[in-house]
Amino acid sequence: MMPTSPSTSNTLSPPSPSSLLHPADSSQRPIDPFTQRQMIKSKKIKRQQGSSRFINNMNKELEPLPPIKDAPPGEQQDLFIKKLKQCSVVFDFMDPVTDLKSKEIKRACLNEIVDYISVTKSCLAEPVYPEIITMVSYNIFRTLPASSLDRIGEAADQDEDEPYYEASWPHLQVVYEFFLRFLESPDFQPNTGKKYIDQRFVSNILELFDSEDPRERDLLKTILHRIYGKFLGLRAFIRKQINNIFLRFIYEVEKFNGIAELLEILGSIINGFAIPLKEEHKLFLQRVLIPLHKAHSLQSFHPQVNI
Repeated sequence: MMPTSPSTSNTLSPPSPSSLLHPADSSQRPIDPFTQRQMIKSKKIKRQQGSSRFINNMNKELEPLPPIKDAPPGEQQDLFIKKLKQCSVVFDFMDPVTDLKSKEIKRACLNEIVDYISVTKSCLAEPVYPEIITMVSYNIFRTLPASSLDRIGEAADQDEDEPYYEASWPHLQVVYEFFLRFLESPDFQPNTGKKYIDQRFVSNILELFDSEDPRERDLLKTILHRIYGKFLGLRAFIRKQINNIFLRFIYEVEKFNGIAELLEILGSIINGFAIPLKEEHKLFLQRVLIPLHKAHSLQSFHPQVNI
């Protein structure tokens, strides 16, 4: 996972025994340590419900860059890289009134680079590959909010089936679209891409399938399918990691939002298996596919499990 700046938090020092027994203000009540611990826990969980953790170690005051199409051909690659770096700045969408100008500049910049790689031939030279992967990683790899099943203190009448929608979606959606256009571009070179799209990158992609936002999981499904098709050396690793997610779901937590989407991916993979089946595929049937039918949340992925 890409590094993020450490978040700063105020440490709460426990009250001294004298302050508990003899508060300075007679209106103050003695603090119950158990109650205080519960309050701290509640605050942490509430913070975790917010949007993705954002990177705050960059200068987030963005300034518009000139359009790439207006630059001389010899300068377009450098300008493209500058725009990728600009799009690597991540904003806090839980606060709707901060950085409005910079958020709009980034949104326009993301849309421009999507169009640029879609219509410009030979724009994916080797120097842009690490910049693209860095930009995508900064935007999509993040700590996911707590599951709606784990949240406390919410209204009792709230619909439990209502999914969590990612607050940063106005930017995140375009980042996913850009990455998909990158993978599907005729100029994309897998031999160059494999230097940066490696096992660690794929593992981080798979973790994002636990997102509650169905829009994100749908795009991730398409992206992982493209990666599986482009990189032969990652296929066995992808299958193994998906199996591990299923095994953890069946035998440990039984809670993962992207089971249906991962089953859809495996369904298309299984259709391409040669006959007779390898031992790996038989074990998948015995240890994963059949036990999935016994999961309590079977109804949420029943159509997909009948591969």
